[in-house]
Amino acid sequence: MPNSKSTSTSALRAGRKEWIAFTVLLLPLLLVSMDVSVLYFALPSISRELDPTATQQLWIIDVYAFALAGLLITMGSLGDRIGRRRLLLFGAAAFGVASVTAAYATSADQLIAARALLGVGGATLMPSTMGLVRTMFRDDRQRGQAIGIWSAAMTGGIALGSVLSGIMLEHLWWGSVFLINVPAMVLLLMLAPVLVPESKDAAPGKFDVLSVPLSMGAVLPLVYGLKECAAEGFAWSYAACIAAGLVLGAVFVRRQLTRSSALIGRQLFIPGRGFGAAISLNTIAAFAMMGSAYFTTQYLQSVLDMSTMRAALWSVAPSLAIGGAAPAASAAARKVNRAYVIATGFAVAAAGYALLALTGTDSLWLVLAGTAVIGSGIVTVMALVSDMALASAPVAKAGSAASLLETGQEFGGALGMAVLGSIGTAVYRSDMPASAPVAARRTLGAAVAGADHALADLARDAFVHGMRYAAVGATLVLAIAAVLAVGLLRGPARAADAAALEQGAGAGAPAPSTGAGADAVDAGVAAPGPVAQPVA
Repeated sequence: MPNSKSTSTSALRAGRKEWIAFTVLLLPLLLVSMDVSVLYFALPSISRELDPTATQQLWIIDVYAFALAGLLITMGSLGDRIGRRRLLLFGAAAFGVASVTAAYATSADQLIAARALLGVGGATLMPSTMGLVRTMFRDDRQRGQAIGIWSAAMTGGIALGSVLSGIMLEHLWWGSVFLINVPAMVLLLMLAPVLVPESKDAAPGKFDVLSVPLSMGAVLPLVYGLKECAAEGFAWSYAACIAAGLVLGAVFVRRQLTRSSALIGRQLFIPGRGFGAAISLNTIAAFAMMGSAYFTTQYLQSVLDMSTMRAALWSVAPSLAIGGAAPAASAAARKVNRAYVIATGFAVAAAGYALLALTGTDSLWLVLAGTAVIGSGIVTVMALVSDMALASAPVAKAGSAASLLETGQEFGGALGMAVLGSIGTAVYRSDMPASAPVAARRTLGAAVAGADHALADLARDAFVHGMRYAAVGATLVLAIAAVLAVGLLRGPARAADAAALEQGAGAGAPAPSTGAGADAVDAGVAAPGPVAQPVA
């Protein structure tokens, strides 16, 4: 008579159909993440064709990210209630329609509206895809593999967006960067109903409508204030936005803790499971990832005087090293407590920032090496903590758990650019002479665009000086995060490993891994490819 535990555990393992369905989910995820950076090359053409004002141009860039960040929590909870596949299909349709509208926009206002709709679609697609990964892959090892590939697609899409848009714009008009989304969304609408199983919370309770504006009111002012502080420097108006977001965030959290049918289920934060700690550490990882991108992009373009296309291509080079980080993390996580592997990832990223702290004004290879080391450490952390967070969450709340992970990433990225950018800007401005033009004292780009070569060289030195100070600050933050990872996750990781070991023993299989990017050959799919560091 077959062992009942073995039979039950074997039933948890995903088969070929689930892996094919997962592959279908990857392409739209890649395109959604690409839309974060796809406009960087297209802006000059858009400015010539649509003649936007300065304010409209800023909204064309930022409205996508704001809509995405503001609606992630709402859409994650909504997917748990109405069905994650259903919400995914709705988002794909909205994303496709918005892409066509953006491609053929005839005015700046129309393009802004289309970009906002793209953000709404992205907010439905991202938590739905990760939530479906949680429900399709119940086996710990397989889920770790899937999340590793998922993380690679999301991170790589941000880097590839600017490169791909630059290549397309050499041959086509600016709207083509949006039309590339349409075939992928049509494919998703055709295949997802056949291949992707529906999943939702069987007893979700009443939908908390008031929490929707509260969540948006908490996230949007915070992200906006942090982004503007990074771009323009400190101002009391931006500080007021951040303060308003914190106040509304406190109200939102209190409401979630006191209502039985809250937007975010309290069962996600059961003590001892490590969900809250994983969210926090994932936010710190995003802080480091986007903070490095803020400096390295400007370094390549304005310090080394590369063209935008050349800088974008060079920024993809570190992916050759980053691609091996997830498999190595997965292999290590099968042998030692994952908290130590995550702490090591933070330590590796800190070492990468330490390399950036040694850069000069002609240090291309040192900057690329530092970026590769940072990316390797961050991919290790993000893949493992994402899997820990999803594994600790009830399957019924998979969408909510995924939305909190992604909201934390948006907040962490904005915080990284604001804090590290502010450090670099403060040093830059203190190094620039008082006699320099106001614009040159504000930004490196304005200084190098002028005719005064001596001033441009001085500005480059000042920028690199500021980057070194910011790198030292990031190194300290990541070192502290490494210590926190051991303290906060060692117990939950040990409990999760014990459960995974029991599950694997029941199936007569090796101990499963909750790491990412493990050898996926067992499941009949290729291992994840290189992960590109975001360039903007």
